[in-house]
This record gives sequence, C-alpha cells and structure tokens, in this order.
Amino acid sequence: MMMRKTCTALLLAAVLPAAHAAFPDHPITLIVPFPAGGPTDIVGRVAAAKAGEILGQQIVVENRTGASGTIGMVATARAKPDGYTVGLATVSTHGTAPHLFPNLAYDPVKDFTPISNLVTSPNILSVNPKFPAQTLADFVAHVRANPNKDGYANAGAGGVNDLGMIWFLQIIGGKMNSISYRGSAPALTDTVGGVVPVIFDNFPSSLPYLKSKHLHALAITGTERNPRLPDVPTFAEQGYKDYDVTAWYGVVGPAGMPADVRDKLAQAFAQAVRDPATAAKMEETGAFPLGNTPAEFAEQIRSERDRWKTVIDRAQIKLQ
Repeated sequence: MMMRKTCTALLLAAVLPAAHAAFPDHPITLIVPFPAGGPTDIVGRVAAAKAGEILGQQIVVENRTGASGTIGMVATARAKPDGYTVGLATVSTHGTAPHLFPNLAYDPVKDFTPISNLVTSPNILSVNPKFPAQTLADFVAHVRANPNKDGYANAGAGGVNDLGMIWFLQIIGGKMNSISYRGSAPALTDTVGGVVPVIFDNFPSSLPYLKSKHLHALAITGTERNPRLPDVPTFAEQGYKDYDVTAWYGVVGPAGMPADVRDKLAQAFAQAVRDPATAAKMEETGAFPLGNTPAEFAEQIRSERDRWKTVIDRAQIKLQ
C-alpha cells in the first residue's frame, strides 16, 4: 500500500508540475512596445524593478518597437501563457490601433489576459499666448466661427493626441487642420514659436512650457485638477463631462494565463506602483499610480476599444 501511494504521488508530480511549481521560479520578461527612454519605457522599467523585488525574481524589460507599438503586442499575444512573458499595453495598442490598422494581427480583448493598469497620465489642450482665445469657451467659439482657419500640432498622425483632438472637434462641431510631427518635442517647439497656434499633448512633455509661460493651458483631461497645475480646469468642469483622453500603461499577458499566476502578477505590480518611492518616480514623469484589478482593467480595455472605434469610424481614418 505504501509503495502504491508513493508511486501515485510521483506520477502526479510528473504529470502536473506546472500546477504545483512556485511561480515565478525564473526571470520574467516584460515586453515594452516603444523605444527606450520614452514614457512607456520609463513606466515599465520603474514598475518592473519594484515588482521583481516583490516577486523575488528579476523582471527583464525588452523593447520590441515598431508599427505604433503593435509589433511588441503581437509578440506578447503569441508568447506562452505561463506568466513569464508579459507586455506593457497602452491606449494606442489596445484602444486605437485595432481600428486604425485593418490587418492588425491581434484582438485587444480576445488575445490577452489583462493583469493590471499601472498608471494614468492626463493630456492637455494648450495654445500659444498670442492666440486670440485664452479660455476653453472662447476657443470653442473661435473654432466654430472659423472652420479650418487654424491648425493644431500633435505628436503623430493617428496617435492618441491627434485622435483626442479629432474627438473634441467632433463634440463641439468644429474643424481644424491636423499638423502632425514626429513626436512631441518638434510639435511643442513649433507651437511655442507660433508656427502652429494650438497643441493637444501629453501632460509631462507640455509641463515645462506651461510653467515657463511659453504656452497657455485651456483644459486638462482627467476627473480632477492636476496638483502641478492647480489653476488649469478640467474639460469635465467646463461642461465636457464625457470627454476624457487619458494615457495609460498596463500589464497584459497572452490569453489563457492561469488565474493564480495572473493574480500573483497583478498583486505584485499593483503593490509596486503604490510603493511610495516608486509612486514618486512615476509622478516625476507626470504619471499617477493606479494598480487596478484584472477585472477592472479588462473592463477598461473594452471601454477604450469601443470609445475609439466610434471616433475613428466617424473620422474615417485608416493607417497602413
């Protein structure tokens, strides 16, 4: 009888090693789908360092860039769903890209396991100080009265800043020319220089120009005012409660991840971004800790996918 029990135990251990192995027992790879040094990369590296400490295993950041972040997300979706390869999703990869690229090789909902949305970062509508409208109400009135007279700068055609401005123009019934640049830096330079009078951009990159008064802020996205610019009202408090274009950065894995592995990763990453030292580093970049649950993040992804489909379909935008 003792021999039979021993054999049975050995057989079960051989057949079901994954179910009983401690996770993680070797390093984890976090695929960041944008270049090193950018906001996505910074968030990923800061969060990975602390989450790795909590899990007791190193989380190695691997930058797989290209095609608006979709190359890295394809790699994440195709990885083995064992928790050892995860990716850093954004509003671009999971909200807008599925509707911009007709041949995208993944579905933002079906092909991923949501783990935790780590941080959010607001966007801000700013104008050159010489622009005739210096409040959001005056801006709306000016744009409606002067269709296509002015242009707005953005960090790239089809990017979330471009689409965010398109969405606001749809809401107010206004028309402006989209002037796209290769990144925020040149877009901000031309707006400060008066080449283009308006810009809708990420909060972190705009902040220095707003602090120096080279740009004037009209409104910021999000549910409440930002403590770094407490005098800038939100879109919501100025009458646009359903308008919110917020950047976010969240960890996802391939579809089919075991729930216990998913939950362990979610708890570690959520704990990481709430750590005071880590949160302070995030806030330096203009990002604010969130660390929500897998269920909450799943609903967020579905909501973003549906929201941007409406905007993009109405604007009839497609990218190759």
